Amino acid sequence: MKVLVIGGGGREHALVWALHKSPSVTEIVAAPGNGGMGELARCLPVDVNNLHTMVDLVAVERPDLTVIGPEVPLALGLVDELESRRYRVFGPTKDAAQLESSKAFAKTFMQRHGIPTAEHALCTTLDEVRESLLRFSVPVVVKASGLAAGKGVVICNTRLEAERTAAQMFSGVLLGAAETEVVLEEFLTGEEVSFFALCDGKHAVPIAAAQDHKRVGEGDTGPNTGGMGAYSTDGLLTPAMRQWIMHNVAQKVVDGMASEGTPFKGILFIGLMMTPRGPMVLEFNTRWGDPETEAIVLRLETDILDLFNASIDGTANTVVIRMKPGASATVIAASGGYPGKYVSGLPITGLDQSDDDGVIVFHAGTAIKDGQLVTAGGRVLAVTAESADLRDALNKIYERLKTISFDGMQYRRDIGHRALRS
Repeated sequence: MKVLVIGGGGREHALVWALHKSPSVTEIVAAPGNGGMGELARCLPVDVNNLHTMVDLVAVERPDLTVIGPEVPLALGLVDELESRRYRVFGPTKDAAQLESSKAFAKTFMQRHGIPTAEHALCTTLDEVRESLLRFSVPVVVKASGLAAGKGVVICNTRLEAERTAAQMFSGVLLGAAETEVVLEEFLTGEEVSFFALCDGKHAVPIAAAQDHKRVGEGDTGPNTGGMGAYSTDGLLTPAMRQWIMHNVAQKVVDGMASEGTPFKGILFIGLMMTPRGPMVLEFNTRWGDPETEAIVLRLETDILDLFNASIDGTANTVVIRMKPGASATVIAASGGYPGKYVSGLPITGLDQSDDDGVIVFHAGTAIKDGQLVTAGGRVLAVTAESADLRDALNKIYERLKTISFDGMQYRRDIGHRALRS
């Protein structure tokens, strides 16, 4: 079976790695891939922001299955285009992907279907922001409604700061593109948890929970990033809480989307805040998360191809998803200056070590230049391990990181600190 994976980050490298283990997969193509995927897949250039070039690539390669990693191709409607041409493709349609591509849509959807979430206001002008801010205490959260690569959420300690942040979102100064809608949201406190469910348009089936570390600095300080690391353990959620989330969030999403004529297929990523009032949904993603996926796939014992096929065929309720007991974690080695300005094209050394120590290095932002592996993004490597014990998995990762080097490399040394404290 020939599988095409769209994307070129750490998440896609992890999906390629998991697909490579499937006995049914005979060939993997990654587009565009990166400097580390070449050992497992044939990498082909493609612009994941250009719908037509991606469709043309599928028409040329004619894969048996296309797996879409990033959010942008989903928001552009790649699934719709491929399905209309009778290709098998894993992921939600453009309308279903609005759960992620429009925070405004997600908030109103949750209101309509009784899914617990923070109080909010939708604003299309700065005057509406000023008026709506009077309803909120501070701190208050300001969110870009559209896709923002994990950087469109700002916690503001004063109303003036919130107004300025919204103004920068509307103007495009903050995120590089002007927002037409901004969401103001009640600030919630508690532990954040990411929960992943497999959906087939009718059923939602639990996969695993993970905890991401968004802030660039240790102790959860500094600006938000796309994610500096994550871990997944059996103890993140009790069995009762998993069941509650599935009943009160995941299945409600699937039922609600179906009732509105936009069946949801693919991965539903539920970002939760475990507040004193109970779990509240912070956001939905409509694809595998990054860097959570890198940690989760190491624990996934079920053939990942079975998950993809069940989602497409409407048989997710028949799949037994088995996760290896214990824990896994991933730590991001990032470029100096990330999430701000950084330099690419820097040589990377120390990756010639084998994986005999149980550590897998997924490439997030790398390329081959003149035969040399170099940096090609803000998040460069996702150093990942699993073990019966979270501390042991993290110790393996940090030992491997000592051997890896590129100019300006930065990484957090406290991934998993909440779980280790408890």
